[in-house]
Amino acid sequence: MAEESTSEEKQFSIQKIHTKDISFETPNSPKIFTEKWEPTVDFNLGTNVEPLENDLFEVSLSVTVTVKCNDTTAYLVEVTQAGIFSLAGFSEQEMGPMVGSFCPNILFPYAREVVTDLVAKGGFPQLLLAPVNFDALYSQHLQQAQQQAPGSNAVN
Repeated sequence: MAEESTSEEKQFSIQKIHTKDISFETPNSPKIFTEKWEPTVDFNLGTNVEPLENDLFEVSLSVTVTVKCNDTTAYLVEVTQAGIFSLAGFSEQEMGPMVGSFCPNILFPYAREVVTDLVAKGGFPQLLLAPVNFDALYSQHLQQAQQQAPGSNAVN
């Protein structure tokens, strides 16, 4: 017979995925449509975790894309994609990567689709956001947190 474990079994499920906030601005239209299209793209990500009741957590992924042509803003897209996730039986060390990497990785394709649709509906050439390595971003976040607090132990 296998050795019995006193810890509860790990359980993960997606309860709900929803778009929490959307913003699309074209501050220089219609003039921007008459200019030569040589865009520069600034892309920023952010995450937020909000504990809910019991083992439920809302994880939000904020995506901001600013596109400029010759230092003139063509458009600005801001999307906050969120999900409610049930996470039970995970240790404290496991929870960080789950809400800081695994859940945002699930949300990103939804946010990317919203950005692509908004840009197209705004009359601009298609914008496809490249995939994001959330594991690497989470590791980088841990390293930065450790550097800011010398002598403290970061969760691995």
